[in-house]
Amino acid sequence: MIDRHVFDPAILREYDVRGTVGRNLGPADGYAVGRGFATRVLAAGGRTIAVGRDGRLTSPELERALVAGLTDSGADVVRIGVGPTPMLYFAEATLDVDAGVQVTGSHNPPADNGFKLVFRHRSFFGDDVQDLARLAASGAWRAGSGRVEDVDVMADYVARLRAGHRGGAYRIGWDCGNGAAGPVVERLTQDLPGEHHLLYTDVDGRFPHHHPDPTEEANLADLQRLVRDKRLDFGIAFDGDGDRIGAVDGEGRVLWGDQLLALIMAPVLAACPGATVVADVKSSQYLFDRIAALGGRAVMGSTGHSLMKEAMIAHDAPIAGELSGHIFFRHGWYGCDDAIYAAVQLIGALHDAGVSLTEAHAAMPQLVNTPDVRIPVDPTRKWAVVDEVRGRLEARGAEPTAIDGVRVATEDGWWLLRASNTQDMLTLRAEAADRAGLDRLLAEVDGELAASGVVRN
Repeated sequence: MIDRHVFDPAILREYDVRGTVGRNLGPADGYAVGRGFATRVLAAGGRTIAVGRDGRLTSPELERALVAGLTDSGADVVRIGVGPTPMLYFAEATLDVDAGVQVTGSHNPPADNGFKLVFRHRSFFGDDVQDLARLAASGAWRAGSGRVEDVDVMADYVARLRAGHRGGAYRIGWDCGNGAAGPVVERLTQDLPGEHHLLYTDVDGRFPHHHPDPTEEANLADLQRLVRDKRLDFGIAFDGDGDRIGAVDGEGRVLWGDQLLALIMAPVLAACPGATVVADVKSSQYLFDRIAALGGRAVMGSTGHSLMKEAMIAHDAPIAGELSGHIFFRHGWYGCDDAIYAAVQLIGALHDAGVSLTEAHAAMPQLVNTPDVRIPVDPTRKWAVVDEVRGRLEARGAEPTAIDGVRVATEDGWWLLRASNTQDMLTLRAEAADRAGLDRLLAEVDGELAASGVVRN
């Protein structure tokens, strides 16, 4: 037992607590997170906290430390075991609990891990995460002796996922990347119509086949091969904790998160005419145009799962999504990002439209864009560079969108420069109608970066 604790500031992220185990994150941090979070929950009149974990090799030890901290501050704990982060969100929404914590490193490298927190169906982030550090440094934790109960929610979660299937029988490849979604997908596909071919559903925190991050096309190579070799209709992939979705069509071509949202939102807007759809600032202009074409109201939001959830509530949006593959559902679901539920909804959207994913993909405009380009930067300069770029643009009479970084529209298309909330990086994205236009956009960005002493490799 410890009386107080000082966190490495680097692990206190905007959306969660996350670091590299053995370098700046360990069991003492997990214990302190538990003490602080329980203190906050109890002070607000709550008491019971659901706890889940992903399949990383360090997750059992961190979970034990977390539970010890929660109970030593007087909170009762409901342990739901290994599963995807959306299963923890499901437990927090449906069990008689007040809050939840998932031990997970999400899509990060195998040595990374951390804690995602939710309190009364809202993300616990930003200043709340910093408050955990203040409580730890002062030792101002509540003391008590909470109880621990083990509850298996996976069967109920899978049944609820299955209930969201509206129709459609396809030949689908599923790549779980040895992440925490594997056992859920195994159970789900046993009950879904169609033909299902599964890759890497056994949970293995070493991630022996490929890294579980579907935002990197290299990680989709095995799924692309499976779809092509077996001539499947399409393929679906998940990240390490099952809250990001990736997909490839029947020809193995990748669809990114904004393209998937463009398909999945159609039935939602049909059921909720005129509703708002929130998409992050990195998303294609095609998505915003498509929202309007379907009669919806498009709102551009800041990137980040906690910020997107808050934007959904603020705008009363039934659905939202990010380029990164986080798709959030309030209509028919629990107001959270759930990649497995998104997969079920994708099947339904294709069924409703009467088209294959390959056909739907081909009907989208063939724009030319960059991936999410990451540019290393001195952490003390990260935010300042973005402010400098914005200042120069405005001094020249430009009117950039400044929701999250700087998004600039030109005749060629648009470009975005923002500071990463999770890494010492600037992130860049640009989109144009053709390669020549994209080159002009990137040259403009490079000029702005150079003016602030930054070089894009």
